[in-house]
Amino acid sequence: MMVELSHNSILALVLVALSVLSGCAATTTIDKYRPSTELIALNSNEKIALLGRRDAGHHETDREFINCVASKIKAANIEVLDEQTFINAIYPWFEPRTAPRGLPRLKRLLQQPLVKAEINQQAVRYLVWLDGSTETQDQSGSISCAIGPGGGGCLGFAQWNKLSVYEGIVWDLHLLEEKGRLRIDSEGTSYLIGAVAPIPLLTPVKSDACNSMGTQLTSFFSTQ
Repeated sequence: MMVELSHNSILALVLVALSVLSGCAATTTIDKYRPSTELIALNSNEKIALLGRRDAGHHETDREFINCVASKIKAANIEVLDEQTFINAIYPWFEPRTAPRGLPRLKRLLQQPLVKAEINQQAVRYLVWLDGSTETQDQSGSISCAIGPGGGGCLGFAQWNKLSVYEGIVWDLHLLEEKGRLRIDSEGTSYLIGAVAPIPLLTPVKSDACNSMGTQLTSFFSTQ
């Protein structure tokens, strides 16, 4: 089947594209809790480690997001130990089936001399636990594309919502206490417009969530 694209059809779709461009921005909400208003002092020889939730494949915080947050924190001259390096160094205690998902379990884990010694060896003072995901919701519309003797093209309009919800908890591995927590909710609508060629208008939901998480976590610390 050939898709016939008239001048009016193309013009109408281009106008639609222009009208939704202003809507391609994520709405981000930040909830932050800290038991103290004082910044967390971080010495030059101390590191932060980021650890995503891993439930043996059933629930996983994607590494792309974790690496993105780590890059934001590093940009503030805070030393961050790579997640996989941290997991490998303390194997197998931070593997998916054994990693702590709360402070009580973490306290019990750090009672083991080998675990405590390795964390000291890696100079990790604070562990940031990251949990969350980005989901696609409410898809609607469709696009048809075809090629024929006279040419080809796409016609149509589709949209979908994306929601990123991530939580970060900062644990002090020396004092074995929680130093603060964050929740980032980022939501936005993306579009795909068929006007000769598909035109994607994507809302950077996960990127905005990463930027917010990295910026807020960095604001917890003062480097010395």
